Amino acid sequence: MRASPIRIPTVSNDTEWDFCFHLSQQTKIPAHQQTGELYPTSESEESEEDTEAKEKTIDYMSLPREKLVQSQKKTAQLIKEKMNTQANKELIRCVILSRITFGEEHWKCAQALASLAYGYLTLRGLPAQAKKHAESAKNTLLTWKGKTTSDKEKKEILGALVMLYYTLGVAWLLQNHGREAYFNLQKAEGNMKELKELYKGGVCPHGLHVSEKDLTVALGRASLAIHRLNLALAYFEKAVGNIIATKGDRTSDLVTLYEEMAQIEQLRRNHDQAIQYLQQAHSICISLFTEVSPQTAEASALLAKAYTMSGEARHVESQQNLPA
Repeated sequence: MRASPIRIPTVSNDTEWDFCFHLSQQTKIPAHQQTGELYPTSESEESEEDTEAKEKTIDYMSLPREKLVQSQKKTAQLIKEKMNTQANKELIRCVILSRITFGEEHWKCAQALASLAYGYLTLRGLPAQAKKHAESAKNTLLTWKGKTTSDKEKKEILGALVMLYYTLGVAWLLQNHGREAYFNLQKAEGNMKELKELYKGGVCPHGLHVSEKDLTVALGRASLAIHRLNLALAYFEKAVGNIIATKGDRTSDLVTLYEEMAQIEQLRRNHDQAIQYLQQAHSICISLFTEVSPQTAEASALLAKAYTMSGEARHVESQQNLPA
């Protein structure tokens, strides 16, 4: 089957992050000066000096908050323009500004770290760095999830946890650790289910970085990696159904899925079913591309190989059925 692994670098040093981390430590605001939800409410009267100090702090913090909003918008625009390296650098800025604005132990700082981890995975193809930043955000998000009473905050935290566990799962999968991948992707699935329950009607919100289809496909691949073939096929079938419902049955998104489903059927020795999936993939390639395109050529090669495997399997079966 077609494989397109992301190159895993041999050097894991993250110099951009290290530089920005030290910069944020130099500019970090003390806990008693952090604003917004970090200020506890008190019934006692504040002195004039306290009020004046707070006003100065709020004024001082307005610039990082504004810069953070600008940086988040710039990141979205850079991703849209497929300027991946620049977008990833902007995600680093978002982490720095979140740490300055909210404090290192706040869930919004952990949310920014989870976004950076997802960026290293999807924008740069660097699973080692993605895992490092995801792990550093995990405990903070889990702590805040357990103690928050705000539905709005909980929705954002759950969304960040879906992204975090998805990032960890896919990063482990790219490094050929199927069990760790499946474990983390199950965690992502559980948090997504919990998130959907918070929304009326159980519909997953559109603002999530990780779609239900992305998560389902990743779970299918992790299941295949640990040789749970029936489970993998069930996930892929679910993903195919979701794609057909949203994009129709002639989209290129289906090609790889049909090829992976054919691989599972070949492992189960269901060669006729494997051929059917590959015929569907080949038909989509012809309709979307040309008969001489690289995509169609690859689909044709896989289909030809499947026919050969089917013939060989039938030959072995016929030999086995001959009288002794």
